[in-house]
Amino acid sequence: MTDQLLLGQTLRFSSDPFSGDPEAAAHISARGGVLVRNGRIAAVGEADNLRRDNPIATVTDHGDHLITAGFVDGHMHYPQTAMIASWGKRLIDWLNTYTFPEEMKFANRAYADEIAGRTLDLALANGTTTLTSFCTIHPGSVDAYFEAANARGMAVVGGKTCMDRNAPDGLRDTAKSAYDDSKALLEKWHGKDRITYAITPRFTPTSSREQLHVLGALWAEHPDCLMQTHLSEQIDEIAWVRDLHPQARDYLDTYEAADLLGERGLYGHSIYLEPREIDRLAEVNAAVVHCPTSNTFIGSGLFDMAGLKARGIRTGLATDTGGGSSFSMLRTMAATYEIAQLRGTALHPAQLMWLATEGSASALHMSGQIGSLNVGAMADIAVLNLASTPAIAQRSAHANSLWEALFPTIMMGDDRAIAAVYVAGKAV
Repeated sequence: MTDQLLLGQTLRFSSDPFSGDPEAAAHISARGGVLVRNGRIAAVGEADNLRRDNPIATVTDHGDHLITAGFVDGHMHYPQTAMIASWGKRLIDWLNTYTFPEEMKFANRAYADEIAGRTLDLALANGTTTLTSFCTIHPGSVDAYFEAANARGMAVVGGKTCMDRNAPDGLRDTAKSAYDDSKALLEKWHGKDRITYAITPRFTPTSSREQLHVLGALWAEHPDCLMQTHLSEQIDEIAWVRDLHPQARDYLDTYEAADLLGERGLYGHSIYLEPREIDRLAEVNAAVVHCPTSNTFIGSGLFDMAGLKARGIRTGLATDTGGGSSFSMLRTMAATYEIAQLRGTALHPAQLMWLATEGSASALHMSGQIGSLNVGAMADIAVLNLASTPAIAQRSAHANSLWEALFPTIMMGDDRAIAAVYVAGKAV
C-alpha cells in the first residue's frame, strides 16, 4: 500500500495537560504533516521534511485545517439514537417514557442494523472514530453494532446491556441469561479486528444482586475485557440504590461487593461521589466518564473535573447519546468547559482536546492505539476547519495563537467543522 502524507496544521500530545502547563503537553506545527503507512501513523513532523524524506508518498494537503486525532466517545447508547433530544424528563421517568420503549424495538435485528449503521455514520460525520456503547438486552443488537463497526474499520467498545428487574416485560433478562449471553458474545467478538467487549450491567437499580455477582464472576474469568456501567448520576437515583441495598456503604459498594470494581471499569457520570468512593476509584485506577450534555439536558448535576483529575482518576469524555443532546464531541467539549466554569475552573483548549482524544483512550486502556497523533497509533484522524461558519471564521481570523483559533470551533463548532475523517488511514 502506498504511503499517504497528510499536510496541514497538526496537534498532538506527549503528556496529560492536567498534570502541568497545558500548552507544554501539546505539540503544534503550523505547517506539519502526518505520514500514514499500513493504517498506522509512521511519522509526524514538519511538512517540508516529511515531503523530502518520503518522495513517493501520496500527498493530501489540507491547507490551514487542523489535523488531530479522531475523537473517542467514552460512553453512549447507540440504541437511543432515534430518540435523541426527547423532551423534559428526569432520569428515571425519561428511561420509562422514552428509552425502554425504544430499546424494545431492538428485538428486531433489521432495526438494530439500521440504527447501528446510522449511529456510526453520524459519529464519523462529527469526527468521532471510536464509540463506547451500551447495546440492549438482545444479543442481536450487539452483533449489529460490531458488524457495522467492522464494515467501517472502526475501533469500538460495546456489550449486551443486562437488566433483570425494574424494567418492562420484553426488556429483562435473567442472571443466567445475562451471564450466558455475555460470555457467548465476548468469546465471539472480543479482540476480533478492532472490537473490545465490555461486560455491561446497566446500573444497580436494574440488576439484581445475583445478576451483578454473576457478571462480576464473568469479568474475573475475562479480566482483559472492560466493564461499563452507570454511577451516581442523579440524587434520586442514589436514593433508589440506597433503598434497594440498605447494607451498602454507598452506590459504588453495590458494584464492589459483586467484584465489579476494577482497573478496567468504566463508571459513567460519577457526579455525586462520596469521599470513600473517590478513594476506591483512585486506589484501583478505575476510570470515570464525563457526560456533560446529558448531565445538563436531564438536569443531573455538575461533574467535578478538577477535583477528580487532582486525585489522579482517569477521566474520559462522552456524548452519552441519547441522554446527551448532540453526537458532536465538539459540542461535548463546549459543555465540559461550561460545567467547569460553573464549578470555578476555566479549562484550557488543550485540556478539552486531550479529554476528547487521549483522555478517553486512556480510560479505555487504549493509550497509544487510538485518540493519538503519535507514531505507532492507528491512523484514526479528524481534520478540523477552523473557519467553518461565518461566526467562527471572523473570530479565528483575529487569533494570535492556535489556541485562540481553535477555541471558537470548540465552543461553536459542529459537523460543519469536520473537513475530513480517516479511519485506519482510509478517508471516510
